[in-house]
Amino acid sequence: MENRVTADHQTEQWGVFELALDGIAEGNPFLEVRLAAHFSNKHRTIEVDGFYDGDGVYRVRFMPDVLGEWRYRTQSNRRELDGHEGGFTCVAPRAGNHGPVRVANTYHFAYADGTPYKQIGTTCYVWNLQGAELEAQTVATLAQAPFNKVRFCVFPKHYRYNENEPEQYPFPCLAKGSSQWLGSNKSEIRQGWRFDFDRFTPAYFQHLETCVASLGEIGIEADIILFHPYDRWGFSTMSAEQDDRYLRYVVARLTAYRNVWWSMANEYDLMDSKSMADWDRFFRIVQESDPNQHLRSIHNWREFYDHSKPWVTHQSIQRPDLTQVSLWRSQVRKPIVVDECCYEGDIPMGWGNISAREMVHRFWLGTVHGGYVGHGETYLHPHDILWWSKGGLLHGESAPRIAFLRALLEDSPATGVDPIAGVVNALPCAGKTDEFYLIYTGVSQPALLEISLPEGEQYQAEVIDTWGMRVTQGNRYSGRVDIPMPGKAYHALLLRRVQP
Repeated sequence: MENRVTADHQTEQWGVFELALDGIAEGNPFLEVRLAAHFSNKHRTIEVDGFYDGDGVYRVRFMPDVLGEWRYRTQSNRRELDGHEGGFTCVAPRAGNHGPVRVANTYHFAYADGTPYKQIGTTCYVWNLQGAELEAQTVATLAQAPFNKVRFCVFPKHYRYNENEPEQYPFPCLAKGSSQWLGSNKSEIRQGWRFDFDRFTPAYFQHLETCVASLGEIGIEADIILFHPYDRWGFSTMSAEQDDRYLRYVVARLTAYRNVWWSMANEYDLMDSKSMADWDRFFRIVQESDPNQHLRSIHNWREFYDHSKPWVTHQSIQRPDLTQVSLWRSQVRKPIVVDECCYEGDIPMGWGNISAREMVHRFWLGTVHGGYVGHGETYLHPHDILWWSKGGLLHGESAPRIAFLRALLEDSPATGVDPIAGVVNALPCAGKTDEFYLIYTGVSQPALLEISLPEGEQYQAEVIDTWGMRVTQGNRYSGRVDIPMPGKAYHALLLRRVQP
């Protein structure tokens, strides 16, 4: 039986090489068939798991990270899948392909080619399960928005404003139950739903891959949430064996996409059926199964997971108080992304009705305390199309102001901005010593700032109106000086060193 290489014999660096093989469709291939491939370049060999994609087709996907000639050989417990050999050439990446995002230094990120990555994220939990028209609208909106990362779920979501069913399910559905939101996630509301958790629905995951790829095409990272508690179907209460098989299947399908991040869960501490040992195991499975070592995190409701554990690459946090970011940094010494700081909107829940001005304020606070912040929007809609869950269009006022901040960050030091003490009293300052200082007034409204700059160096001042998106050039300063400010809240002072 011949193998079918569905990618070109040339694959760009950090692109997707795919090998497709014909095999058995009888029985349960998800349980009974094992497939892997070994990819070799000079002295390196990387093992990659394959997966069954339905209709007798088995696939192995690989993301080459080094230019040159690669060879592969398959290994399987089925003779027709075992021992296939071949090769391809990894060529230079196309423009815009910078590779996967990594932790570049203690607190900041960069792409694999060294290009800085300054996270400006948003949340659209189940945008990928809303049908072709709405999904296309979401991608079009994102293409014009400031966000370079989107958090979203593999599984559908049960919550208020989420009573529509997806077009298909991740597992074969044996019986349908109620779709009504009754104000609870307790297990009794799941009665009536039954699934065959020993089989996957390949079309469901094929669509997920299409969504990940569509984000990659517009330069957006896909922060994929593997588990969550908002569930009327029973996906959050599978057995340990089913959980583990699901994780390995998702990783095998998606690891070759360079824009993937792994989030073990949204609000993991609301999932009563999982223990801390389960979460540790999930992290280890993903870490061991992912040859590309994509970023790994876990998101909390109340209690933080222990982010110091070695399999956690960065801290994903839900908290409204962004002044604590510098403390969380120092405690764990890993990058911080406050993925949920509440949502701009007008829904009844307190977490979903902060103002646009407050959202922008929290972005600036998180930034000057040395972290990164995530956006969300929850405005009531006659058809329950809220951005936070279903995507569609943005209706709020924060996105343009966040774009303004992103432009500033992209013009900041490549290594990131970190908290700096001793520059100004009672206000946060971040930047890079002897180069770049960013001071944010927040709700304070000083008409004058007492600033301590290095002696003998000149710094150009810029006064920033964070809401009005205006930058006013000031004078040059050195040493200990008083710098005039507008006497209004939500302003910032940027001081850049002027080279002699």
